Amino acid sequence: MWRLFQWIKAKTATPEETLRPGSGLLNAVGTDPADAEQTRDALTQLEGHLFCWLLNASPAELERDTPNAPMVLAQLQTRLDNGRLMELPRQPAVLPMLMRALSAEDISRHELAGIILGDPALTEQLLHVANSPFFRPSDQPIESVEHAIFLLGLDGVRSVAAAAVMRPMMTARSNQEALFTQRVWRWGLSCARSAELIARSQGADGNAFFLVSLVPALTYITLRREVTRIYRSQNQAGLPEPAIIRTALHTHEWDVARLLSARWDLPPPIPGLPDDGGAPGPQRATHTHQ
Repeated sequence: MWRLFQWIKAKTATPEETLRPGSGLLNAVGTDPADAEQTRDALTQLEGHLFCWLLNASPAELERDTPNAPMVLAQLQTRLDNGRLMELPRQPAVLPMLMRALSAEDISRHELAGIILGDPALTEQLLHVANSPFFRPSDQPIESVEHAIFLLGLDGVRSVAAAAVMRPMMTARSNQEALFTQRVWRWGLSCARSAELIARSQGADGNAFFLVSLVPALTYITLRREVTRIYRSQNQAGLPEPAIIRTALHTHEWDVARLLSARWDLPPPIPGLPDDGGAPGPQRATHTHQ
């Protein structure tokens, strides 16, 4: 995930900021060799803690060699090479209109309400947020989408809308994946908000970056489900070991994010994917896929 933030920083920073020494964690890699090595070590530890939390596993479990790993990971690589992931989610119907709304600075409340009303789940989520104690100004319920937009403001609505569009695809399908999806969703929202703030601090469109930064969370859900599908297709009982899932997430998160963005036809800057096809950061996976 830190590679995504590196790319956001690079896209939004001015040339002076990019070249300035010591301009923060995101720019540390690639400056002084000692600082770069220290930063990589710190980020590796952070990623390790993240995977332990997401997978509810100890560090030893994530590093354990398992006999099923080579078969499962080889099959996953083949599917990625062919661009044929069985668990890749379909583009939400409302997403193209929502993306245009997220990018439009002059969109009216009426226009935005029309987009939201076209998706019942999105409408329900927006009204739910507007009726929360933080926003509702009185005991009277908020029943109008336009009224909800007025209370939340366009920026608030855009964030709620982006999250609401993605949320159904991250809903747990079984008790076994419930904790994982819940934690991935919390992590994804935190990353999205962070990316939004970074972009805005540099004068970029924070709303667009909020949406793109939910894609890695969806990527993690997709990879876990794909690995589980492969595991069970080989007549394996139960669930794949945490070490297998961890390796799949670490190795292929960027590949799946690229594939997902291509399938959804996300235009720049929404996908967060460089036009040259390269993944940001020094830990790029060996393969990239279109």
